[in-house]
Amino acid sequence: MTLACSLIVVTACGGPSAQAIPTPAGGVMLGELPHLPGSPTPSASAVAMARPAATPHAPTTTTTTGKIVVHVSAPKPPAASGPKTILGGCQVFPSNNPWNENVSQLPVNPMSATYIASIDLTKQFLHPDFGSNPTYGIPYTVVPASQKFVPITFDAYGDESNPGPYPVPLNAPIESGSDHHVLVLDSGNCNLYEMYNAQQVGSGWVCASGAVFNLNSNALRPNGWTSADAAGLPILPGLALYSEVASGVINHALRFTVDETQNGFINPATHEAGSNNPDLPPMGLRLRLKASFSLAGFTGEALVILTALKTYGMIVADNGSSWYISGDTDPRWNNNNLNELKSVPGSAFEAVETGPILRS
Repeated sequence: MTLACSLIVVTACGGPSAQAIPTPAGGVMLGELPHLPGSPTPSASAVAMARPAATPHAPTTTTTTGKIVVHVSAPKPPAASGPKTILGGCQVFPSNNPWNENVSQLPVNPMSATYIASIDLTKQFLHPDFGSNPTYGIPYTVVPASQKFVPITFDAYGDESNPGPYPVPLNAPIESGSDHHVLVLDSGNCNLYEMYNAQQVGSGWVCASGAVFNLNSNALRPNGWTSADAAGLPILPGLALYSEVASGVINHALRFTVDETQNGFINPATHEAGSNNPDLPPMGLRLRLKASFSLAGFTGEALVILTALKTYGMIVADNGSSWYISGDTDPRWNNNNLNELKSVPGSAFEAVETGPILRS
């Protein structure tokens, strides 16, 4: 990760660790950024309405993890305006939010082949950056409205961060690895707090950056601002959550990383962290799994994820290992089944048109 630390009611700033606390399945909702003292009013960019697309309904499959048999429902047909991800009683963003947009019918970006080729230079296959190992994935925490607010100190990107205090427990889980993200969702107010490179110090937290997202709003961070992610995006809404996959459907786009990006971003991303090379993908670029790519032979969790990638796609959120998609930390993930994703080549994806490339 390249920049800030965001809080939700989930801890983890910067990497793939920390454990997620089970929450009701069915939808995730992100809303407007609360206007905090010392921060400019967030920009409210127009967002495209979801475009419904039919998806075949496959039979239920069963996967086995050790001695535990986990039944994973086959992907359900995405609804035109059906329920979205629900965490802690909060829908993760309105149905017409970019994260929840059906992109299966959007036109292909003219630079698609060039972008895909550049990502393929370092790695050529999809890779799940999460699994049953507790040191993988990004953990998050859900807290009640009564959660105590604690001081937050920024040591890097304070001028692009939402000032504290944040309702982050002092024992909130921190992502393993280098990014040390902490995500906390305030279920009472549906505000998401995310921090990057965070560590608990004294009576509060110190982090490189922090961002607050209201799950009931489509408001974006100001253009040019980072978040706990280099692209200025929220992290939690883009995670593959075990609870969703187990229900048989993911109704939103996923977050993924690429080795290098260009200096530019496409909303809902608001920040760039790359080089002056137009052949590289910009932050916020949306990819989808081609409709022509056969899902025959894929099962369980992998099938659910790939079905979502055909309908909602995935968004470039940070610089990191290419083709790595993010998920939550959960011991119930079936690693053998997730390994099926590693057979999907980058050439099976295409970039779609979702807006112009902006520069800060």
